[in-house]
Order: sequence, then C-alpha cells, then structure tokens
Amino acid sequence: MLFVLGLILASEFVNGWTDAPNAIATVVATKALKPRQAVLVAVIGNIIGAFYGRAVAKTIGTEIVKPEAINLITLGAAMVGIIVWATAASLGGIPTSESHALLAGLTGAGLATAGPTALVLAGWKKVFLGLAISVLCGAVGGFGLAWVIRYFSRDIPKAKADRVFNALQVIAAGGMAFSHGSNDGQKFIGIFTLTLVLSGYLPTFQVQPWVVILCSVVMGAGTSIGGWRIIEKIGTKMVKLEPDQGLAAQIGAAASILFATSLGVPLSTTHTINTAMMGAGATRGVTAVNWGVVKELVLAWFFTFPVCGLIGYLTAWFLIRLG
Repeated sequence: MLFVLGLILASEFVNGWTDAPNAIATVVATKALKPRQAVLVAVIGNIIGAFYGRAVAKTIGTEIVKPEAINLITLGAAMVGIIVWATAASLGGIPTSESHALLAGLTGAGLATAGPTALVLAGWKKVFLGLAISVLCGAVGGFGLAWVIRYFSRDIPKAKADRVFNALQVIAAGGMAFSHGSNDGQKFIGIFTLTLVLSGYLPTFQVQPWVVILCSVVMGAGTSIGGWRIIEKIGTKMVKLEPDQGLAAQIGAAASILFATSLGVPLSTTHTINTAMMGAGATRGVTAVNWGVVKELVLAWFFTFPVCGLIGYLTAWFLIRLG
C-alpha cells in the first residue's frame, strides 16, 4: 500500500510541476507578475483550491472503474503512465493533460486487471462532457471576454488600461490556480482515497481531511519548481497576449473549470487554459496564434490517451503475472 501511495504522491507532484504552470503562463507572459511571484500565487491557489468540494474526487475514485473490480496493482500501474508521459513531455516544454493521463492509465490498468467490465459508463460520460467544456467553453469564453473587454475599454488610454488589466490579472491568476486545484488536485485525492479503501484502511469511500492536506501540499511543492519550459512554450511562443487578452483567457478558463468542478466533472485544465488563450489571441486575427505550436500541443493531447493507456495496461499485466 505504501508504495502505491508513494506513486500517487509522485504523480500529484508531477501534476503540480507540469500542469499548474498553465495557470500562470498568461500573467508571466504579459509581465503582470514576475515569474517567482506568479509561482507563489499558483502554489497558494492550488493548495486552497484542493479543498473546494469533493465531487471530482468521488467521480475519479468510484465512477471511472469499478472499485470492487480492481486492486492496488491497477492504481500503481496507472500512476506509472502519468509519471513517465508527463515527465517526458515536459522536457520538450509540451503541456500535457495529467487528467487525461490519469483517466487513460486507470482505464488501461483496469482492463488488464478485470477486462471491459471494470469500466463505468456513467463516469466516462462525465469525461466526454469535461472534454467539451474544456475545449468549447475555453475557446469561446476567451474569445468572447477578450472582445467584450476590448470594446468597453476602447476609449481608455492604453497605458492606463494596461495597468488596470495587469492588476486584475493578478487576481485572475489566483482564481485560475484555485480552479486548477479544485479539479486537478481533487483527482489524485480521489485515487489516494480509493487506495485506502482497497487496502482496508477505510471501510467506505470517504475523503479524509488529512488526505486533502497532504495531496494539496505535494501538488504545491511540484508547482514551486516553476515549469518554465511550459510557461515559455504557451505564454510566449503559442500566442503573445496583451494584458486585456490575458485577463480574458484567465477568467474564461477559471469559470469553465469551476463550473465543471461543481458538476463533479473531471476535465483538463491544460486544454481549458490553452484554448482560452487561443481564443483570446484570435481576437487580433488568426495569425496572432502560432498554429505550429498549437499543432505540437494537439498531437501531445491526442497521444496522451493511447500512450498512457498502453503503459498502464502493460505495467499492470506485467505485475499481475510477476506476482
């Protein structure tokens, strides 16, 4: 049990390291905050956000695979896929979705352990709903808010407007980090709790306060590393945002994530903020977005499911036969 819990915490650390930088990429790119200041905001926001509700944790822990059909090998194998895939992608500055890596790894390992009957259809409906929210609401929200903000601030001198927008971005960055913790942080809290149930430490699936504290602090520690390559990739190379566009992207993404969290829907915060940034940037025309970088991101997102699913399946298959 302790080894599996260690893998879960390692995955949570990687989640904070490679996923949370998305929350502060805009505020760094628009120079509203210095990098280290932005990281501090992200750390605090992620930790606090992990305490927001339990619905996503319950979805991950009980509605993706049947708890009674899997074991600790299943959960440990799923974590291996996340750690390997996210770490490899981060070396190239590619922001991957640890949410999709977790879901894919859990599915692959569950199939190796118990076959197709281990999957829960209801939970997967929420996964696809989350995909729609992250892509559509992120892009439309970023574009729409950027257009509205620019329209109503058109008569304000640019220098004055930028100062106001940069100040608001600091608040929005905190909100974005909070929303990330509320959804992504809850996913690993759910897996941690499920491990305690499968090992007999807990009689039923009930998230414990100490689990929330432990996982949120570990995610915050991962966030403190910074994820600079990812910040550079999406904050300066994918699209160069003006302060008003950065504000729009952050508000649009955070609102979308919190909406999903309230429904217990696990979604990719990476997809949400990245598409919101694309949408906000596109208000200056499609050429404002570096579609070459977008292609890299989309390919990484596309391969996350099959790669992490395969790693989870093979790891579980090997461990089952080894035992």
